[in-house]
Amino acid sequence: QWLDQFEGAGLDGVIAKPSESPYQPGKRTMIKVKHVRTADCAVAGFRWHKSGKDAVGSLLLGLHDDRGVLQHVGVTSSFTMARRRELVKELAPLRTDALEGHPWRGWAEAGASGSRMPGAGSRWSAGKDLSWEPLRVERVCEVKYDHLQGDRFRHAAVFLRWRPDKQPRDCRYDQLEVTPAYELAKVFSSGSKGS
Repeated sequence: QWLDQFEGAGLDGVIAKPSESPYQPGKRTMIKVKHVRTADCAVAGFRWHKSGKDAVGSLLLGLHDDRGVLQHVGVTSSFTMARRRELVKELAPLRTDALEGHPWRGWAEAGASGSRMPGAGSRWSAGKDLSWEPLRVERVCEVKYDHLQGDRFRHAAVFLRWRPDKQPRDCRYDQLEVTPAYELAKVFSSGSKGS
Protein backbone atom coordinates (compact mmCIF):
# COMPACT_ATOMS: atom_id res chain seq x y z
CA GLN A 1 0.00 0.00 0.00
CA TRP A 2 2.80 2.47 0.87
CA LEU A 3 4.52 1.91 -2.45
CA ASP A 4 1.36 2.76 -4.35
CA GLN A 5 0.32 5.64 -2.13
CA PHE A 6 3.58 7.54 -1.68
CA GLU A 7 5.49 7.00 -4.91
CA GLY A 8 3.92 10.09 -6.46
CA ALA A 9 5.53 12.16 -3.69
CA GLY A 10 8.98 11.06 -4.83
CA LEU A 11 9.45 8.05 -2.56
CA ASP A 12 10.80 5.30 -4.78
CA GLY A 13 10.78 2.42 -2.34
CA VAL A 14 10.18 1.09 1.14
CA ILE A 15 12.87 -0.21 3.49
CA ALA A 16 11.91 -3.55 5.01
CA LYS A 17 13.31 -6.07 7.48
CA PRO A 18 11.95 -9.20 9.12
CA SER A 19 9.66 -8.14 12.00
CA GLU A 20 11.42 -10.43 14.48
CA SER A 21 14.85 -9.05 13.60
CA PRO A 22 16.25 -6.17 15.69
CA TYR A 23 17.96 -3.18 14.10
CA GLN A 24 21.66 -3.97 13.63
CA PRO A 25 23.82 -0.85 13.25
CA GLY A 26 26.42 -1.07 10.50
CA LYS A 27 24.99 -4.27 9.02
CA ARG A 28 23.01 -4.64 5.81
CA THR A 29 20.08 -6.60 7.18
CA MET A 30 17.34 -4.51 5.58
CA ILE A 31 16.28 -4.41 1.95
CA LYS A 32 14.80 -1.72 -0.24
CA VAL A 33 11.63 -2.82 -2.01
CA LYS A 34 10.94 -0.92 -5.24
CA HIS A 35 8.26 -1.06 -7.90
CA VAL A 36 9.05 -3.40 -10.75
CA ARG A 37 7.93 -2.12 -14.12
CA THR A 38 8.55 -3.41 -17.60
CA ALA A 39 8.17 -1.87 -21.03
CA ASP A 40 8.43 -3.13 -24.59
CA CYS A 41 10.73 -0.78 -26.51
CA ALA A 42 11.76 -0.43 -30.13
CA VAL A 43 15.52 -0.81 -30.61
CA ALA A 44 16.65 1.96 -32.96
CA GLY A 45 20.41 1.99 -32.51
CA PHE A 46 23.35 1.20 -30.28
CA ARG A 47 26.57 2.63 -28.92
CA TRP A 48 29.88 0.84 -29.08
CA HIS A 49 31.40 -0.37 -25.82
CA LYS A 50 34.17 1.79 -24.39
CA SER A 51 36.63 -1.05 -25.08
CA GLY A 52 36.18 -0.72 -28.85
CA LYS A 53 34.14 -1.82 -31.82
CA ASP A 54 34.15 -5.50 -30.93
CA ALA A 55 31.36 -5.13 -28.36
CA VAL A 56 28.03 -3.30 -28.03
CA GLY A 57 27.95 -0.87 -25.12
CA SER A 58 24.23 -0.13 -25.00
CA LEU A 59 21.06 -0.42 -27.04
CA LEU A 60 19.13 2.79 -27.74
CA LEU A 61 15.46 2.44 -26.87
CA GLY A 62 12.45 4.23 -28.27
CA LEU A 63 8.72 4.59 -27.70
CA HIS A 64 6.17 6.12 -30.05
CA ASP A 65 4.35 9.21 -28.83
CA ASP A 66 0.73 10.13 -29.58
CA ARG A 67 1.77 11.48 -33.00
CA GLY A 68 3.47 8.20 -33.88
CA VAL A 69 6.97 9.69 -33.64
CA LEU A 70 9.63 7.41 -32.16
CA GLN A 71 11.16 9.21 -29.17
CA HIS A 72 14.44 8.19 -27.54
CA VAL A 73 13.58 7.06 -23.98
CA GLY A 74 16.87 5.67 -22.75
CA VAL A 75 19.32 2.81 -23.01
CA THR A 76 19.85 -0.70 -21.78
CA SER A 77 23.37 -1.91 -21.14
CA SER A 78 22.98 -4.84 -18.76
CA PHE A 79 24.98 -7.38 -20.76
CA THR A 80 27.96 -9.57 -20.00
CA MET A 81 31.04 -8.93 -22.13
CA ALA A 82 30.43 -12.19 -23.99
CA ARG A 83 26.87 -11.12 -24.79
CA ARG A 84 28.09 -7.68 -25.89
CA ARG A 85 30.33 -9.37 -28.47
CA GLU A 86 27.50 -11.62 -29.65
CA LEU A 87 25.28 -8.57 -30.14
CA VAL A 88 27.74 -7.12 -32.68
CA LYS A 89 27.09 -10.12 -34.97
CA GLU A 90 23.40 -10.39 -34.11
CA LEU A 91 22.70 -6.74 -34.94
CA ALA A 92 24.97 -6.53 -38.01
CA PRO A 93 22.18 -7.22 -40.54
CA LEU A 94 20.11 -4.37 -39.07
CA ARG A 95 22.94 -1.89 -39.77
CA THR A 96 22.58 -2.28 -43.54
CA ASP A 97 20.81 0.79 -44.99
CA ALA A 98 19.78 1.72 -41.44
CA LEU A 99 19.66 5.47 -42.08
CA GLU A 100 17.19 5.17 -44.95
CA GLY A 101 13.93 6.32 -43.44
CA HIS A 102 15.33 6.12 -39.90
CA PRO A 103 13.14 8.11 -37.51
CA TRP A 104 16.21 9.67 -35.85
CA ARG A 105 18.10 10.52 -39.04
CA GLY A 106 17.58 14.20 -38.49
CA TRP A 107 18.04 14.12 -34.73
CA ALA A 108 19.92 17.41 -34.72
CA GLU A 109 16.91 19.27 -36.13
CA ALA A 110 14.55 17.39 -33.82
CA GLY A 111 16.74 18.33 -30.86
CA ALA A 112 15.96 21.97 -31.55
CA SER A 113 12.25 21.23 -31.17
CA GLY A 114 12.72 19.73 -27.71
CA SER A 115 12.78 16.03 -28.63
CA ARG A 116 15.36 14.02 -26.71
CA MET A 117 17.57 12.15 -29.16
CA PRO A 118 20.61 9.91 -28.88
CA GLY A 119 23.84 11.84 -28.91
CA ALA A 120 22.37 14.82 -27.05
CA GLY A 121 24.64 15.92 -24.24
CA SER A 122 23.73 16.24 -20.60
CA ARG A 123 25.49 17.24 -17.41
CA TRP A 124 26.25 13.55 -16.79
CA SER A 125 27.76 12.86 -20.21
CA ALA A 126 30.53 15.47 -20.36
CA GLY A 127 33.59 13.92 -22.00
CA LYS A 128 31.80 10.72 -23.05
CA ASP A 129 31.59 9.52 -26.63
CA LEU A 130 27.89 9.80 -27.40
CA SER A 131 28.12 8.74 -31.02
CA TRP A 132 25.68 6.04 -31.99
CA GLU A 133 25.06 3.55 -34.76
CA PRO A 134 21.58 3.46 -36.28
CA LEU A 135 19.73 0.18 -36.73
CA ARG A 136 16.73 -0.52 -38.92
CA VAL A 137 13.88 -0.30 -36.44
CA GLU A 138 12.72 -3.92 -36.66
CA ARG A 139 13.33 -5.36 -33.20
CA VAL A 140 11.62 -5.02 -29.86
CA CYS A 141 13.00 -5.81 -26.44
CA GLU A 142 11.39 -5.93 -23.02
CA VAL A 143 13.21 -3.97 -20.34
CA LYS A 144 12.78 -3.40 -16.62
CA TYR A 145 12.88 0.21 -15.45
CA ASP A 146 12.43 2.00 -12.14
CA HIS A 147 10.62 5.20 -13.11
CA LEU A 148 10.34 7.97 -15.64
CA GLN A 149 11.81 11.42 -15.39
CA GLY A 150 9.87 13.53 -17.85
CA ASP A 151 9.45 11.34 -20.91
CA ARG A 152 12.54 9.13 -20.40
CA PHE A 153 13.68 6.34 -18.14
CA ARG A 154 15.48 7.94 -15.18
CA HIS A 155 18.19 5.26 -15.10
CA ALA A 156 19.46 2.73 -17.61
CA ALA A 157 16.88 0.01 -18.14
CA VAL A 158 17.65 -3.68 -17.59
CA PHE A 159 17.35 -5.90 -20.66
CA LEU A 160 14.99 -8.82 -20.02
CA ARG A 161 14.39 -10.44 -23.41
CA TRP A 162 13.76 -9.96 -27.10
CA ARG A 163 10.10 -9.74 -28.11
CA PRO A 164 9.84 -11.27 -31.62
CA ASP A 165 6.05 -11.36 -31.16
CA LYS A 166 5.86 -7.53 -31.03
CA GLN A 167 6.14 -4.90 -33.75
CA PRO A 168 8.18 -1.74 -33.09
CA ARG A 169 5.19 0.45 -34.05
CA ASP A 170 3.30 -1.07 -31.08
CA CYS A 171 5.89 0.23 -28.59
CA ARG A 172 4.10 3.28 -27.26
CA TYR A 173 4.18 5.53 -24.21
CA ASP A 174 0.61 4.59 -23.34
CA GLN A 175 1.80 1.15 -22.15
CA LEU A 176 3.66 2.79 -19.25
CA GLU A 177 2.23 3.00 -15.75
CA VAL A 178 1.43 6.56 -14.74
CA THR A 179 2.24 7.49 -11.15
CA PRO A 180 -0.30 9.96 -9.76
CA ALA A 181 1.16 12.95 -7.93
CA TYR A 182 0.93 12.94 -4.15
CA GLU A 183 1.55 15.95 -1.96
CA LEU A 184 4.61 15.48 0.23
CA ALA A 185 2.90 17.48 2.98
CA LYS A 186 0.29 14.70 3.21
CA VAL A 187 3.05 12.14 3.76
CA PHE A 188 4.47 13.97 6.78
CA SER A 189 1.35 15.57 8.27
CA SER A 190 0.08 14.20 11.56
CA GLY A 191 -3.52 14.51 10.47
CA SER A 192 -4.39 16.62 13.52
CA LYS A 193 -5.10 20.34 13.51
CA GLY A 194 -3.72 22.76 16.06
CA SER A 195 -0.69 20.77 17.14
